[in-house]
Amino acid sequence: MSWQVLIAAVGLWFALEGILYAAAPETMRRMAAWLSALPLDAVRSGGIWSAILGLILFYCAVRFG
Repeated sequence: MSWQVLIAAVGLWFALEGILYAAAPETMRRMAAWLSALPLDAVRSGGIWSAILGLILFYCAVRFG
């Protein structure tokens, strides 16, 4: 695995998130309000599961791709 792959992945992440905010700003604002109303444990748990899924996908892409 090279650092270029990591930089490319982070760049793609920023691009996709930016597209979401540009295409649907009101939806993203509503989602932020919904997220801020959740308990911290729920937000933390969602973040942990998201990170685990991301690492699994990244590993599979590097290992088998």
